[in-house]
Amino acid sequence: MEKIVGIKFKNGGKLYYFSPGKDKYEEGMGVIVETSRGVEYATVAVPERLVDESEIVAPLKPIIRIATAKDKAQVAKNEEKKPNAIKTAEEKIAKHGLDMKLVDCEFTFDGTKVIFYFTADGRVDFRELVKDLSSVFRLRIELRQIGIRDEIKLLGGLAPCGRECCCSSCMPEFKKVSIKMAKNQGLSLNPGKISGLCGRLMCCLAYENAYYADACKKTPKVGSEVTSPKGVGTVVNVNMLTMKVKVKIEDKESCSYHDFDVNELKFKKSNKPEDDDKIDEELKKIID
Repeated sequence: MEKIVGIKFKNGGKLYYFSPGKDKYEEGMGVIVETSRGVEYATVAVPERLVDESEIVAPLKPIIRIATAKDKAQVAKNEEKKPNAIKTAEEKIAKHGLDMKLVDCEFTFDGTKVIFYFTADGRVDFRELVKDLSSVFRLRIELRQIGIRDEIKLLGGLAPCGRECCCSSCMPEFKKVSIKMAKNQGLSLNPGKISGLCGRLMCCLAYENAYYADACKKTPKVGSEVTSPKGVGTVVNVNMLTMKVKVKIEDKESCSYHDFDVNELKFKKSNKPEDDDKIDEELKKIID
């Protein structure tokens, strides 16, 4: 077992393990650490505890010290400089006629470098822009191209559910999301209903996918034929949470609807894999 302290550099960001010093660390406390970018300010997310050595990447870097009031003032000063830096950079981008959208900027803790994040449809030749920005800020300049999902993670916002976007609040890393997840959960395949602010499939589709993927294997498909205790019928609805199936049973004189537990029915378990692949290709065309 190894002693660690978990820290984050941004709210909702990835958790990093550092080796604790002699101080006592509490959640939410500011600390100073050394990274590949140099000395940085971070926040304690997980107080000192023991973890298995398989969970860490050795050797752990130590926490330099607990942040002082002067350190916090430096962080606040860097934040105050961001609006003016973004405005200046946007003016320079327009001046050079570059096809890129500036998303955010970040000053390193020691104030020796500023990083500009931008989105673009393709590669951008920003060499002249970097020279121009260097002459204005008198600092090291780094321009970093990011994707549309990274843009929302940086800027945040309210998701369709009314809560703050998962990627910017509680999800350190993006999860792999597929159209099949929406299909498994019986959601409408209307792009407007299953897409997030970034225009991509909502990250939350992956949260309960394991359950729904397993439930799909155990339940009949809507429209399929099943054999029930009251005869052969057609599935009209499946509730994968209660594992109840509504079946329409018709005879020459009447039509009736009955609810059955899945284990009371006999049906073909699933389509062939190649059939599912064909369906997914069709769904992808709808979403795109």
